[in-house]
Amino acid sequence: MFKENYNVIGVMSGTSLDGVDLAYINFEKKESWSFKILFSETVSYSSEWVNILKNGFYLNEDDLNSLNNSYTDLLASIILEFINKYRLVDIDAICSHGHTILHQPENGFTLQIGNLPKLGSLLNYPIVCDFRVQDVALGGQGAPLVPIGDQLLFSNYDYCLNLGGFSNVSFEYNGKRIAYDISPVNTVLNYYVNQLGLEYDDKGKIAKSGLLESNLFEKLNQISFYKETFPKSLGMEFVHNNVLPIIESFSLPIETILRTFVEHIAFQIAHNCSSNTKTILITGGGAYNEFLIERIQYYLPKVVLVVPDKQLIEFKEALIFGFLGVLKLRNENNTLASVTGAIRDHSSGVIYKC
Repeated sequence: MFKENYNVIGVMSGTSLDGVDLAYINFEKKESWSFKILFSETVSYSSEWVNILKNGFYLNEDDLNSLNNSYTDLLASIILEFINKYRLVDIDAICSHGHTILHQPENGFTLQIGNLPKLGSLLNYPIVCDFRVQDVALGGQGAPLVPIGDQLLFSNYDYCLNLGGFSNVSFEYNGKRIAYDISPVNTVLNYYVNQLGLEYDDKGKIAKSGLLESNLFEKLNQISFYKETFPKSLGMEFVHNNVLPIIESFSLPIETILRTFVEHIAFQIAHNCSSNTKTILITGGGAYNEFLIERIQYYLPKVVLVVPDKQLIEFKEALIFGFLGVLKLRNENNTLASVTGAIRDHSSGVIYKC
């Protein structure tokens, strides 16, 4: 399927559980790749689905299979509604990440629900999906996968930083693209904000009102993951097993927890950026957290932090999973061993033809 233009729908659901991001994108290949996001939308999950996905980590195998089936139905209905709403006709493929429930690359296992073959029959378009499983089978972390898009679509930035459920970074290092997860972000911040009856901390105002607890800050920075070398990636297991128990051991007001964890995020991000960095592109929901951006800038005073327009902030991951799908259709590498630790670069994902 080698041609100059592709029109695809990129679909992404992240660990922060904001909803399903959809973007209809045109990709053009001449000397290099370029893109235009033509339509984009986030479809929020119902409170029932948020609870189901939040607790999917604890399900047994039979219940996971049932969840996978029902989530595939949900995803198909959301995508079909998007197609109908924007009257999309010219669609080369629907490129979907699904939703991560389990991510245990150290055990050779990762599960993104919503990638069942019936997604193709329900939508009647070519589907490219299940991008992580092959990489784990090849000895990789199965994450992060976005860096191939950073390399080919956003090469004018020194670092590409995503602030979503987790923070992850991508950059060139000794002639190769390197990327890895840095720390939890919204998986932890939203966990505590939800206890105040809010979905998120608007612009980081609540965190800014809290006090910095230096002992907690120090304890969080001592977590062994931060001393590991890349490639490395994080999942909800890390939050439940490593982060929340430390925070809960301090019995602090939520404002203080948020203030301290924002400081922790900023400190870890700065620790992972070279001192000669000039520009960092920041995307993901955390880019709206003005207090977090302020604290990152505090640790990186000479760096230009670029927060782009709302569409790119919110839909960069959907954009790049659309791009991963295009590369898969062309049988070109879309996963980098230098990033994931797999035994080789490869073209990852599964294609379901209609």
